[in-house]
Amino acid sequence: MDCSAIQFKYTNQFSAADLNQLVSLFQAAAFWAKDRTRADMETAIAHSYPVVTAWDGDQLIGFARATSDGVFRATIWDVVISPDYQGGGLGRRLVETLVAHPHMSRVERVYLMTTHQQGFYKRIGFEENASTTMVLYNSAEIEMLPPLGSPAEVLPEVLTEITVG
Repeated sequence: MDCSAIQFKYTNQFSAADLNQLVSLFQAAAFWAKDRTRADMETAIAHSYPVVTAWDGDQLIGFARATSDGVFRATIWDVVISPDYQGGGLGRRLVETLVAHPHMSRVERVYLMTTHQQGFYKRIGFEENASTTMVLYNSAEIEMLPPLGSPAEVLPEVLTEITVG
């Protein structure tokens, strides 16, 4: 397959049509993301930086996103290439484009999670890391702290506790 016409782009805005293509791409190529909705992806993209897309003309054929503090840590999410384009090095180029972004290129450590693609990521330079295996599942069983109010709302209670106690 000739992939010379594929364009990789950094983006932070998706049209409704682009989001529809993204959801379709996940359904076709990502067993772990088949149930994602357009609204959920819109939210995820809004909180991700950078986001990289791969296009064959007006067809979205690849996607990856990251979150990062720009200095110490970054995490890569949702790397996906259309099944029709897999095996041609586009996934590698997608990840390389993502980590070359200025917000990612100087980060101390870049993490990712993968279920079955460890070999692919090892070929790019990632290593297995058994020391970062903790996860917090958001569920009803976990009691979350109430949201913080403004400092003016919290301060009188703190002062009362300090002066009384």
